[in-house]
Amino acid sequence: MRHSSVASRVSTSALRTVRSDGTPVYRYDQRAGRPPMSVFRFDLASHGSDLPPSHRHAHDFLVLVHVEEGEGEFHVDGVARELRAGGVQAVSQGEVIGPAAPAHIARCRAWSLAFLPDAVPALASVSPLMRAHHPLLALFAPGAGQAVVPETERDRWTRWLTDLDDELAHPERLGAGEAAAGLLTSVLVAAARLAPAVPSVPDPLVARVFEEIEATFREPVSAADVARALGYTPGHLTTLVRRSTGRPLLEWITERRMTEVRRLLRETDLPLALVAARTGLRDASYLVRRFRSRYGTTPEAWRRSQRSA
Repeated sequence: MRHSSVASRVSTSALRTVRSDGTPVYRYDQRAGRPPMSVFRFDLASHGSDLPPSHRHAHDFLVLVHVEEGEGEFHVDGVARELRAGGVQAVSQGEVIGPAAPAHIARCRAWSLAFLPDAVPALASVSPLMRAHHPLLALFAPGAGQAVVPETERDRWTRWLTDLDDELAHPERLGAGEAAAGLLTSVLVAAARLAPAVPSVPDPLVARVFEEIEATFREPVSAADVARALGYTPGHLTTLVRRSTGRPLLEWITERRMTEVRRLLRETDLPLALVAARTGLRDASYLVRRFRSRYGTTPEAWRRSQRSA
């Protein structure tokens, strides 16, 4: 199943799961031999029919939208965000996107850049629990989310995105993957420099939850085990973590494990049974099922694609 929205391209994602409230969550539809990023230019005047007003959804990847001209509006976690010329919108993993009412959707030409952290060498091995504090993702931090590119810099943004589109369209070129990663990094650096100086003070209990996940994710622990270790009920911690981060406790445990799985697949030749044992998963068969469900491919196919890229 494919989808389209203000913040993603039809060919970028596929349905991963549906939350208990009915919100679909889409995974990045990665293709073998290609970096996990995509960019395209869209025009709401011509593609507005692809944006059903009732289509609330979330992504398990990051999205950056740069508006070249026009105006409009969409919602992130129920809060309206304005689309205007020069604007940049950052949508984090798990945040719920909801188009505005039809009366508020105007003509708008923009770029949409979707990517997984693995696409950036500096982020590939960073724990997902720490990404919210990484300098390259400053615009994705809580309290940020949007900025405006100065007029003198807008042509540079267009060149970066145009060149990135060109590199991704020709993966057979020598160094295309490295060039794409460099261009994406340039965009993220520029976006981070525009991020508002909002102090990020994590909830002390959420910080303790993340510390406990970091210390135990290699073991077969559950959300209930983490809650018990901290002296709270699973329901209370799940609600707290979801309210603070937009994602439930179990999803963070899974995300941390899958980040380590990808690191081991990319950097070692360990068999799947050992990868599973080192990431708190039951066995190789369970690892394959979870990996395929999350990424739409098998661990070995993903490993080969990383080596070929």
